[in-house]
Amino acid sequence: MKKLLSKDPVQLLSGAQIAVKTLERLGVELCFAYPGGSAVEFHQALADSAIRVVLPRHEQGGAFAAGGYARATGKIGVCMATSGPGATNLLTGIADAWMDSVPVVIITGQVEAGLIGKNAFQETDIIGMSRPIVKHSYLVLDPAEIGATIVAAFALAGSGRPGPVWIDIPKNVQKAVAEFHFDPGMPPGRENARQAVRPEEIAAVKRAIARARRPCIYAGGGVIAAGAAEELRRFAEGYGIPVATSLMGIGAFPETHPLSLKFFGMHGSYCANYAVNECDLLLVFGARFADRSTGDAKTFAAGARIVHIDVDASEINKNVPVDLGIVADLKAVLTALNRTPEPVPHPEWLEMVRRWKKMHPFAYRPEPGRLKAQQVIDALYRRTGGRAIIVPGVGQHQMWAAQYFQYTRPRQLLTSGGLGSMGFGLPAAVGAKLALPEELVINIDGDGSFQMNIQELGTIAAEEIGVKMIILNNRHLGMVAQIEDLFYQGKRGNTDLRTKAEASFPKFAGIANAYGIPARDVYHPAELEAALDEMLASPGPFLLDCHTVYQDHVLPMIPGGKSYREMITG
Repeated sequence: MKKLLSKDPVQLLSGAQIAVKTLERLGVELCFAYPGGSAVEFHQALADSAIRVVLPRHEQGGAFAAGGYARATGKIGVCMATSGPGATNLLTGIADAWMDSVPVVIITGQVEAGLIGKNAFQETDIIGMSRPIVKHSYLVLDPAEIGATIVAAFALAGSGRPGPVWIDIPKNVQKAVAEFHFDPGMPPGRENARQAVRPEEIAAVKRAIARARRPCIYAGGGVIAAGAAEELRRFAEGYGIPVATSLMGIGAFPETHPLSLKFFGMHGSYCANYAVNECDLLLVFGARFADRSTGDAKTFAAGARIVHIDVDASEINKNVPVDLGIVADLKAVLTALNRTPEPVPHPEWLEMVRRWKKMHPFAYRPEPGRLKAQQVIDALYRRTGGRAIIVPGVGQHQMWAAQYFQYTRPRQLLTSGGLGSMGFGLPAAVGAKLALPEELVINIDGDGSFQMNIQELGTIAAEEIGVKMIILNNRHLGMVAQIEDLFYQGKRGNTDLRTKAEASFPKFAGIANAYGIPARDVYHPAELEAALDEMLASPGPFLLDCHTVYQDHVLPMIPGGKSYREMITG
């Protein structure tokens, strides 16, 4: 044994130490982790590690922050929690990552293995609860398997279609001692090779383009995940085809480009919705035909030949039947198509698209002396030169942020698309700013969405995170109230956040000040630009509470389940 140790020392570590050491070897520099009885061992090991631990003020905040980190960088976000309520508090943030294909690895403590299934204190079947919202989940019962499990989880989270992977480790397994080994090789049988592009598929796509007279591109979040934004730009320019994105695809194609139609769907642009539905060839790149994009799927792009390219075979023909489905790495497909572009002029089609743009641009009507949410975002775009990373919450403000800011690069708009989770914005912005400290990261939020994870102001203060925060404060749940106005004769069903005494409505600037964060209220349009400049000049975090008009609608709007021809434009 002595001879073996002198030649090849065996490192004996606890299960928790093996977990942390493996994370270090995988290059993890940041972890969002909240302690608890079944996670003490992890935190003791982290205390001796170079990994930066950011303590969220709620586990849901930690999950959203890990997702924000991953969305901003494409790297894998990491969050940790204890068993029972700690683990269940993560679920909403992980469901959000699942719906938007965001790579996150979750590590939770569990009660001792011998107590599992016995309703022990703070025991929940988190593997069963999380199974529908993760790519895979692991319950590790042998400390010798911890390292390999974490390596496998990272490989799976980041490969193919990205997504979250959950690892649950009982407390006794965290304490038990085993040899530490690190093998970074990807385990066999787990998406370790992307499907190759076949020449006949490339030829088929080119034939479809050559036959088309009204082609259009539908670019989804898969373009960004594949790192294929530059290839998409070259493709659109080389073939002369206009580009509409989904909400999750925003930034995949520069919105200042002449071929950009911005995003389409329920609150997307008029021209994008019409172009996608009136085209005769729809090239779908890395998108899933979500209902908020298609409206009535039976009538979506009804006269078009549809080509769908995606890394996930399960998405082909799932929501909308297609004429040609290709399962492959999108970047490789676009690279092959770009080698010998064969553009076909479509002057009449491009002129029609230009007319749609001119007929119904995103527009709002200013009200003298009253601040409008669209006005705030429009001014923010001008004052920043469009260079900020925008992280909205969910609601009307989210749609206005998508409409009135121009996005020119991938990962510039980080938003909760599939789940549409209120409370996303503030903690996700924390994760994004920690990932990219030199970037200007701005959380645009609503008063309702902001309050759902307002406790993360504590994280911002304690960690000195320079996130800028703009609350578009209309004092009610604007998106649901809009639905009430349009379809329920304006009858309010608990969407008004004001109390009988208006003065008791939360003073967000005062709350921020209580955490030591500078803040300012804005009530009048004349105050807006100076307030934005003050926020942008502040070296650290800053909160701007913009008191906007009480009642306004996000337009255009395609009612749920309806077609683009039933779009409400005014």
